[in-house]
Amino acid sequence: MSLSSSLRWQGLLAIVIGIVSVAWPNITVGAFVVLFALFAFIAAFSDAARTFASDRAGPVVGWLLLALLSLAAGVVALVWPGLTALVLTIWIAVWSFVTGIVEVVMAFGQDETAGGRAMWALGGLISVALGIVLFIRPDIGAVSLATVFGLFSIVYGISALVLSTRAREARTAAQQLIGSSV
Repeated sequence: MSLSSSLRWQGLLAIVIGIVSVAWPNITVGAFVVLFALFAFIAAFSDAARTFASDRAGPVVGWLLLALLSLAAGVVALVWPGLTALVLTIWIAVWSFVTGIVEVVMAFGQDETAGGRAMWALGGLISVALGIVLFIRPDIGAVSLATVFGLFSIVYGISALVLSTRAREARTAAQQLIGSSV
């Protein structure tokens, strides 16, 4: 498969996912919860496998505890999806807030140009604001995140389609150049 074909399919898939996320954000939140549960189950299986691969007692207990914790997280996610979506939203809020603070600090601690410092500071402040908003209203935050994810996916998909067209044009031009020089 050529680069242009790969980009075209990737772009189309991203647009479809984006449209679904914008049209049905609650379903998207539910899908994120299910994906989290699947990730937790895979982590539990992986940690359990490491439990039996260790030859010392200390790591065995640690890996077994991690496996049980991951298994419990997966079960909780499936049994209480609303609570899981709320906790994931709060986790994203905390992550966004802390990341934003770090970015603002980095803006003043690096050897950057004024424009670079401004971009770090602006990005950090936006991240802090997102964290605060999600923390204050996590109930609408999860649906809003799904909608923003959908819009991002649509824009990403359109970009991939444009790149696909440009890659196809570049390939055609290169083939014509090679063909005319022979």
